[in-house]
Amino acid sequence: MPTSKPADRRPRAAPDAPILITMGEPGGVGPELAVGAWRTLNGRAGARPLRLVGDPDVFQSCADVAGEALIPTRRLSKPRQPGLTAPENVLAVTDAIETAVDLAIKGAAAAAVTAPIHKAAMIAGGFAFPGHTEFLAHLTGAERAVMMLAGADLRVVPLTIHEPLARVPGLVTTRAIVETGEIVLSALKRDFGVAAPRLAVAGLNPHAGEQGEIGREEIEIIAPAVEALRGGGHDVVGPLPADTMFHAEARARYDAALCMYHDQALIPIKTLAFWEGVNVTLGLPIVRTSPDHGTALDLAGTGKADLRSMLAAIELAAKMADARNR
Repeated sequence: MPTSKPADRRPRAAPDAPILITMGEPGGVGPELAVGAWRTLNGRAGARPLRLVGDPDVFQSCADVAGEALIPTRRLSKPRQPGLTAPENVLAVTDAIETAVDLAIKGAAAAAVTAPIHKAAMIAGGFAFPGHTEFLAHLTGAERAVMMLAGADLRVVPLTIHEPLARVPGLVTTRAIVETGEIVLSALKRDFGVAAPRLAVAGLNPHAGEQGEIGREEIEIIAPAVEALRGGGHDVVGPLPADTMFHAEARARYDAALCMYHDQALIPIKTLAFWEGVNVTLGLPIVRTSPDHGTALDLAGTGKADLRSMLAAIELAAKMADARNR
């Protein structure tokens, strides 16, 4: 079965190459979290400086930022108003992401940490992608970008991401599972330092189909994918009932869980690590992480936004960049 491999075409970044943090949705908490993390970490993540990418006025509106910490990009068309979105600003938001990705591809940056974007506002402004993950795949030319949510005690990957639940069964294919599984297993070795990675694969139906009584996707689609991955020398188990995969004893038996749809993956990780979870895009030629939360418009400008997920995203990006440099 033909499979895709993670792209890795970029020049190697220097050990002191910066980690870039994009502004995200200007009206959300992203710019505040970016500035807050920069100040909390004194502008560095280990040996790597932190740089803020976006409209300088947006960052300066959150707190005073040293000029050398800023990589200026396209200015907003409509001034930032905390708590409010403006579809007119879509080009400024995408320009910050494009700049960070371009620098990372060229080896001039070690990683991109993206603050959350507001998907509805972006799409209203003409954005042609359902989310960050798909946009990053487009920018980097990746054959398949894979979204992983990582916490201290759990890593999960949804096979299908921002898709209506009614469409999911038609998108669950043996090929997609094999390709995604290979990307995850490769990333566990390269980016997370897991020498012999173990992957657990969830079923689609309740009770993993109950031997075909509640659906046949497990028998006809998922089990053949698991066998193909095993045939490639990988440690893979499944399909497993999703309702028994995430208690502590079960989690100890694998390094990542491949789930069939968005909520099957995100509910357990957000239950276990709501404030410390990190969104990681695998299968790209660059390191990309993001806080595992949205724009939190209701908190923007209040000073109450929690830094923990942004700090965790920066810390993980630094570790992944260091791992790729070894």
